Parts: sequence; C-alpha cells; structure tokens
Amino acid sequence: MKSKLLLNLFILVFAFAAKAQNKTADIIEGLDQKAATYGAIAQSIWDLAEMGYQEEQSSALLQKTLSDAGFTIKSGVAGIPTAFTAEHGNGTPVIAIMGEYDALPGLSQAAVPEKKSAGKAAGHACGHHLFGTASTAAAIAVKDWLNANKIKGTIRFYGTPAEEGGSGKVYMVRDGLFNDVDVALHWHPGSRNAASAGAALANKSAKFRFYGVSAHAAGSPEKGRSALDGVEAMNMMVNMMREHVPEKARIHYVITSGGKAPNVVPDFAEVYYYARHNSRDVVIQIFDRIVKAAEGAALGTGTTMDYEMIGGTHELLPNLTLQKLMHENLTKIGGIEYSEEEKAFANKIAKSLGQEKADLATAKDIQPYKTEAKAYGSTDVGDVSFAVPTVGMGTATWVPGTPAHSWQAVAAGGTSIGKKGMMVAAKTLTLTAIELFQNKALVQNAKEEFQERRGPNFKYIPLLGERAPALDYRK
Repeated sequence: MKSKLLLNLFILVFAFAAKAQNKTADIIEGLDQKAATYGAIAQSIWDLAEMGYQEEQSSALLQKTLSDAGFTIKSGVAGIPTAFTAEHGNGTPVIAIMGEYDALPGLSQAAVPEKKSAGKAAGHACGHHLFGTASTAAAIAVKDWLNANKIKGTIRFYGTPAEEGGSGKVYMVRDGLFNDVDVALHWHPGSRNAASAGAALANKSAKFRFYGVSAHAAGSPEKGRSALDGVEAMNMMVNMMREHVPEKARIHYVITSGGKAPNVVPDFAEVYYYARHNSRDVVIQIFDRIVKAAEGAALGTGTTMDYEMIGGTHELLPNLTLQKLMHENLTKIGGIEYSEEEKAFANKIAKSLGQEKADLATAKDIQPYKTEAKAYGSTDVGDVSFAVPTVGMGTATWVPGTPAHSWQAVAAGGTSIGKKGMMVAAKTLTLTAIELFQNKALVQNAKEEFQERRGPNFKYIPLLGERAPALDYRK
C-alpha cells in the first residue's frame, strides 16, 4: 500500500513537472509572437535617446507596458523621478530583473552603416533601449508563467536610470530596495553571446570646479587669476601621477568648461574625472590623490576649488552557481541568424571597423563558459551584486567586432539586428527566472556562495557617499 502511494505521488510530481515544462515552452513561443511589439517599444526608446536622469518618456513607456500587463508600479523610487519598480505575485522567492534605458551624449547616429548624425543630442551607443525592453519582456513572460502554473513567488522589475556615470542603482541599493530580493538578473547588449562570469571595475567620478578672477587677458593680466590654469595644473599633476598608480588603474577626464574667449581670463572652469580599478579600496586611494592634486593646483594658481561627487560603483561580485545556470539557458536559446539584408548591413559596418567582412558565426554561436573574466568597464550593477546574488550575460545585438560607445553600436541597435539579439536576452532571462522559481535549492546555493564571496565582515558603504542623486549631471 505504501509503495503504491509513493508511486502515485511520483506520477503526480512528474505530471506537474511535465505540465510546467509545456507551459514554459508556451511562454517562450509567446515571446516570439510579441517580438514585433517589443521591437517597436525598443525603437521608440532608441528614437527618444534620453540621457541619464532625463529618461522621462522612456521610463514612462516601460512603466505603462508593465502596468498594462498587470504589474503594480512604484514610481520615483530612491528620490529619482525616472526610477521605478514593477511587481507581480506574492511571497518568496523574490526574483528581480533589472532594466536600463539611458543614452550617451554626443553619439547621435542614424540606423545606417555609415557615420551619419540623426540630429539628436545623444544616442543609444550602449544599447540600453534594448536592455530595458528585453528585461520588461522577460518580467511579463515570467509573470504569465507564474499565473499559468499557479506558482507562489514574486517577480519584480527594476527600472534603473542613469547607468552611464549616474550610478542610478547605487541609490536604489542604498535605499534598501533590494533588501528582500533573493536573486537579481541582468543582461547587456554586445557583439557576441556569452554568459560567463563577468567582471567590472570599481569607479569614482567627480566634477572639479575652479574659481578665479576675470580680467582683460592683455590689458590687465596681473589682475586675473585663471580658473582654467587651475584645471590645467590639476590635469598635469594627475597625468604625472599615472606613472605611480597600480597597473590596472584607469583615469579619464574631460574639460567640460574652459572659458568663453581667449582675451578674457576665465573665472570659472570645470573638469570631469573618472578613477577606476578592480578593487574599490584602490579606487578610493587613487581618488583621494586626485583630490590632493586639485587642491595643489588651486593653491599654485591662486584660485579656489570645490568638487561634486557624481558617481561611485563597486566592482562586480560573481556568482558561479547562477552563472552556470544562465549559460545553460543561453545555450538552449542559441544565437541569431542574419537575413541577406542584415548581412549586407553587417559587412558595411565591418569595413568601417577595418575588417574585410563581418564574422557572423559569432552572432550565431554561444561563447564557451568561463569562470573568470578581465574587467574593462564599470557598471552600477556592481553595487547590486554586493547586496544580493546577481547574474548577467550579453547577447549579440551589434555586428560582431563592434565596440561599445561607438556610432556603429548605435546604428545596429536601431535595426532588426539589435532587436533579434534583444529577444535572445528576453528568452534567456525568462528561462533562468523560471528555473529559480522551480528550484529553491538552487537559490539557496547561490545565497551561500554569495555570503562566502562577500565575506562575513562586509559592510556596504556606497562610494558616492550620502549625496542625493545627481539628477543634473547630464545638464
């Protein structure tokens, strides 16, 4: 009798699993059916090309899409008008999917394979129009799966603005918005399909402002004190400092204001700095030295100086338990096939990059799984990864070989190439989230690895301090 009951229980469990698997296939098929709808949303955000903390219309479009799908929206979270959360379901686990939607300044580009401005102030050179839309699509698909299978749990979308230097997610982490999350998922547009362990550089950024005394540059130069001299003296000292920082450190700057006319001694000048390294502790040390250079420059030029912290992000904390799962799901979905029209476009883009023709196999193939990665850029996902187990990936939304932050990336992101890669991401995120809802042991394993990697004495201290969100940093 007992063995018969166990057999019946096994049959019921197997039948439920098979039924859930069938409904998962239906959810993926549903994403294919909605590809044109999500493509139109992404194209609208590409057309808007709104910069960090200015993404009013882009944020509103994603909020409406999620609200229409039955999500509960909380707008203006963490003191940021364009940040929001969208939630469906109840109970645990709480699975988060992050989405970005900010554009980069000075990278206007039409969706054509030659450099041609679209006449805008900015462009989606990092593909965040695709990022936000795919993540939205995945959140809705997971919600549909939860409802179809009557599964307990919460799917939550995080609308995260101003990733490009504005550190939007840092304020959301600082405000505790991820405190109840079990696992956070993200992805990023790119030129290949990969779900290996990621890495990112910690980053501190600030605008240094010098104040001098105006005077006629020829008639009474002795009465002037040039704010631009302060900026240039600072830059010279920081450039000399490059010889005496760790090899993996990166320091960048741009003069954002240097005066208006050569014959007027400028009484105001500003320079915008980034300091990066794969350890936040080293970044803090380098940044402190940059501040000292600024103070010395002001003293030596007879000017005064202050600075405003703009951004600060942690390095990325990997989670191999989750990463292997993401890789397996990306492999199941596979890459993309180019149409003849897309091939012609891709080959023209490749020639602009100094290549004979595009390596289209890279867009179709999945890169081998690796447990380590070299850090190049920075992302505010780093702070999320120190708050909750976090996993990400990239898909081929650009022509293979295309660098981020280029006109070629903007161009491809405005075509069907970008939208195909976007749907690969949406499906992979969906499968991964579904598996996390089905497998509580997997979630627990990810948490245990997270605690071990983060360390028992970890205390979260945001690198940008206690400042309010830098809502005007792109103005």
